[in-house]
Amino acid sequence: MLFRAFLFAPAFVMLSGSAWAGASPAPPACGPDALGTSRIMTIGNQGPSDLGLKTYHETLGLGDHEVVLTFDDGPSRRTTPAVLAALAAQCVRATFFLIGRNALAAPNLVKREVAAGHNVGSHSFSHPEITLRGLAEPAAEADIEKGFRAVNTAGFGIDDATPRVPFFRYPGFADTEALDAWLASRHVTVFGADLWASDWIKMTPEQELALMMDRLTKAGRGIILLHDIKPQTAAMLPAFLKRLKTDGFHIVHMVPGDGRTPVTEAPPNWHSETDTSIAALWPHLVRLGALSPMPR
Repeated sequence: MLFRAFLFAPAFVMLSGSAWAGASPAPPACGPDALGTSRIMTIGNQGPSDLGLKTYHETLGLGDHEVVLTFDDGPSRRTTPAVLAALAAQCVRATFFLIGRNALAAPNLVKREVAAGHNVGSHSFSHPEITLRGLAEPAAEADIEKGFRAVNTAGFGIDDATPRVPFFRYPGFADTEALDAWLASRHVTVFGADLWASDWIKMTPEQELALMMDRLTKAGRGIILLHDIKPQTAAMLPAFLKRLKTDGFHIVHMVPGDGRTPVTEAPPNWHSETDTSIAALWPHLVRLGALSPMPR
C-alpha cells in the first residue's frame, strides 16, 4: 500500500486437495535458533470477507503473541530481494500484496515469492493516488480485475482474471460497500491490518524497529502491515524477525481454502481509523464528495 502521504487459536491445518495447490502442506523445517513459521491458517471461501481492525470490526482469530506478516506495493528489484532473504534466513512465510504493474515489471521476483511458499495477493493494478474510492465503480472494478490478471500472469503464468490467491488489500484501505460486495461475491477476502509500521514515514531502521515493537507489545498479536519497497524496512527486517523470536512471538501463515475463516470481534468501543485518515489525506476530495465515509 502506497502511503506516501499517510499520517500515520485454531488448530494447525493440513491442506486438503481443495485448498490452493501452490501452498505447501506444512511450515518449513527450521533450526532452533530461527523464528520459523509456527502454523498455517486457512482463509475460507465462505467468509467473513473483510478483516483487520484498522478498518473492519473483525480480524483473524490469532492467539496471544501470534502475528501475520504482510507486505504491500512490491515487488521492487531494489528492495524485495533483501526482504525475501531475511524471511528465508528465519524460515518465515508472509503474504505480499502486489501492485499489478509492479508484478508485470518484475515477474521473476513474483515467481521467487511463490516458490518460497509466500502468498501473492493483489493490491490493485495501478494503486490510484485518489484511491479506488475516488474512481467510478466500473473503473475501480476494472483496475482490481486487471491487478488480479497481472499477479496471475507474473506469478503463475496464467492469463486469468480469477485470482489464484483470492486475497486483496485496498490502496489506502479505501473501500466502498459496492466493491466490498463485488469482491465477496467472487470469494475474495479483503485484508486491512491490525498494526502498521508507518514505514511510509522516513525514519531509520532502528527507529522503525522500536516503533513496531512498541506497538506490537501493546497489541499482543495481529496482522502487521509493512512495505517491501521501503529500503528502511528491508534493512530493519532481519532485526525485527530476531526480536519476534526473542520476545516470544509466533508466525502464522495464511493460505486460501474452504470453509469459514477463524475470526475474533473488535473490542468494545472499537472504531475504524480508515475514514479519519482519508479525510486528513484528501480533504479536497472529501469536500467534493469523491471520498465519502463508509458506514461501519
